Parts: sequence; structure tokens; C-alpha cells
Amino acid sequence: MNKSYPVAGKVAVITGAGQGIGRELAMVLHRRGASVAVVDIDAGSIADLADELGDRVLPVTADVSDRDGMVAAIDRVADRFGRLDIVVANAGVVPRPATLRSLHGRDFDRVIDINLTGVFNTVHPALDHVIAAGGHAVVVSSCAAFAPGMGGAPYMISKAGVEQLGRALRVELAAVGATAGVSYFGIVDTAMTHDTLDRDDLGQALNRLLPWPLSVRITAAEAAKSVADGIERRAARTIAPVGWQPYSLLRGAVNVVLDSRLARDSRVHELIRGIERRVEA
Repeated sequence: MNKSYPVAGKVAVITGAGQGIGRELAMVLHRRGASVAVVDIDAGSIADLADELGDRVLPVTADVSDRDGMVAAIDRVADRFGRLDIVVANAGVVPRPATLRSLHGRDFDRVIDINLTGVFNTVHPALDHVIAAGGHAVVVSSCAAFAPGMGGAPYMISKAGVEQLGRALRVELAAVGATAGVSYFGIVDTAMTHDTLDRDDLGQALNRLLPWPLSVRITAAEAAKSVADGIERRAARTIAPVGWQPYSLLRGAVNVVLDSRLARDSRVHELIRGIERRVEA
């Protein structure tokens, strides 16, 4: 299969398109000549985006955790444009810091329902269309998929699941004439990051544990460009910023050592106790 895959003239559906990476990706793909269906639970945000972009845009209000709703959303996209070439499962949420012991079950379920099950709900109804078009699917994981998960395990668990979904999808689609890729990001400067890391005392403490270059941030526009460029070369994986690449490649060895060190680190112990005190308060 030709690895060059210009998006001009293609139809792409993007979830979580109301803000952050999803919004920026819709703008990038539209500038490159694609028609875009922007999906989000926030109807106002995607309506504003559609107004800004003009033609070749379809706003679709849907909740990725609603399986039947996502089937209807994908059907609407296919009916409107007559085809669907690219699907990007991007929607996601981050919980407030909590340990697995102190976490409420409903908060765990919400993260999994949106971040992991929502990816399946997005990709699954789109696959027949993508295969028919010889197109490309992208699932947005995170460097959190292979980073230590203390204080935010539901997010890490969900993104590790997305990684495995994407790896399976890549192999399965190769057998039927389409492709898939997994996108990984470190820290992206979005509203979600500001809420969980910058405006939260415990989030700030977690952030300070990240060494350089893992603490380097990229903008949502830079993250979106990474995804768009990956689509246009049918990349099996994209990762940004580049400082995370060695960690990703060496994670099997690094994490054995890192987990052991973190388990003995008094700063981590105090952070965990602080998280639990706040949750229990």
C-alpha cells in the first residue's frame, strides 16, 4: 500500500473536536483540503468551529460513551458526505488526582467509558466505511499509557487500553486494505492540563516529579500537526514531543527501575498521602 495519503478530498470525523487537540486537528485537516465532521458533546463549541471554518464542515453533537448515539453520528457523517475515509478517536477526560483506594467507582467508570469504551464506540461503526475507502483510523493514546500511574491511574489505564486497541486495529486493517495508527502525547498545553496540573496543588506536585525532557510541553496546534502529518504518511505511531520517544522505546527496562525507585521515594509517599487526605476530607 502506498504510504503517501494526502487528506485533500478526503472525509474525516474527529471526536472531542470542540476544544484542544481535536479542534486544532479539524482546522489543520480542513486547511489541507479535507471535509471534516466535528463531533463533541458541547454543541455550541462545534457550531462555533463550523462557523469559523465555513464549507466542508459538519458539526455533530454526540457523546462518545453513548454507543447507539455514535452509530447514529457516523451514519449522519456518511449520509452527508457520501463516504468516510478517516476516523480520529480523540475525545478524552482526566480525573482529579486520587489513589485507587480513595477513588470513587463512578469516577473510574466515567474515565473508562469516555477514554477507552468511547474509542471503540467511535471507531467500530466507522470501520466499514474506512475499509471501503482504503482509509486510515487514528486512536489517541498518551505517553501516560506507559508512564507511572500513581495518583491518576484511571487515565493511565484507559490510555494503555487505547494503545492496545490501536495495535490490534493496525494489524487487522492491514489485512483488508486500510491502515491505523496510535498517537501519543506528553504534556499538551490545553484547558484540561491547566485544570489538572496547573490549577491544582497536588497536580502541580505530580508535575514537578517529571524530569526534563518529559516535562516539556507542546501546544495543541503542535499536537494536531503531529496527528495530521501521521495521517498523511499512514504512520503506525506518532509521538510528541520527541523527548518521550527514547522512553517509549526503552520502557520495558526503564519502568522496572522507575517503579522500584518511585515505590521507595519519600516525596512520592507524601504526595500519595496528601492526595488521600484531600479525597477523604
